[in-house]
Amino acid sequence: MGFFKKISDGLKKTRDSIKQNIESVINSFTKIDEELFEELEEILIMSDVGAVTASRICDELRQRVKQKGLTDASAVKGEIRDIVSEMLQGDSQIHFDAKPKVILVIGVNGAGKTTTIGKMASNFVKDGKKVVIAAADTFRAAAIDQVAVWAERAGAELVRHSEGSDPASVVFDAIAAGKSRGADVVICDTAGRLHNKKNLMDELNKISRVCAREVDEKTIEVLLVLDATTGQNALNQARQFKEAAGLTGIVLTKLDGTAKGGVIIGIKEELGIPVKYIGVGEKAEDLQPFDPDEFAKALFGDEDEEE
Repeated sequence: MGFFKKISDGLKKTRDSIKQNIESVINSFTKIDEELFEELEEILIMSDVGAVTASRICDELRQRVKQKGLTDASAVKGEIRDIVSEMLQGDSQIHFDAKPKVILVIGVNGAGKTTTIGKMASNFVKDGKKVVIAAADTFRAAAIDQVAVWAERAGAELVRHSEGSDPASVVFDAIAAGKSRGADVVICDTAGRLHNKKNLMDELNKISRVCAREVDEKTIEVLLVLDATTGQNALNQARQFKEAAGLTGIVLTKLDGTAKGGVIIGIKEELGIPVKYIGVGEKAEDLQPFDPDEFAKALFGDEDEEE
């Protein structure tokens, strides 16, 4: 299956929601007027794009319609797609410019954090990279065991301590192991829930300090894993974690199971955090590097544009 088709299939529920509603509105208008803009804004809000971002999209759409002298309502869909694509632009790449690259993976329990780590590790190993995984969610024995299974399946090395150990010490040991074994990347699992939010954020800050002390900060990625099925709650989570953890990127999972994939636009536009990966299925290869243009085309059903 080609890259575009995989993304397109994974976004089917979101696309069916956004595309069908937009086309329904457009087809009911013979001209472009304020009522059309208002209905389009409402559709975008209902598609979990978010009120702020929906308003910005429609404001930009008004400007483009005026600048280009557009009068046919059918031209609006392509303009919205282009606006969304531009909003999603950013550094969506993971750069391996030094060894070892350290990737902290954070997020609440249930978002798909450990599964994402396993898929990421599997894909890196397939690309010929040597991978070390730190089982630093030491507050749950099940989390350590789960990441161990993924590490074995992916062909990655695992650094683990016993349940209840200091998570930062696991990360420290994993980075040391990565250095001594010539690893290309060290992926660190982290706790998704502690006794309260402050404890969790304090723990993440401690881990971040250890990483910054052991490797060049430029080589550290802090990826927040979000469950697309939670819609606007994912945006709220991103806002909270951004304040505490200095995020460098977003991984949006479970896009294939929801019509709420529009939240990815709001997260990027409102918080300025680039999207690095999207999850569109169960297999390791279904964790796809994010491409803003391909995403926008798939979101608006422009399969015909792909050769």
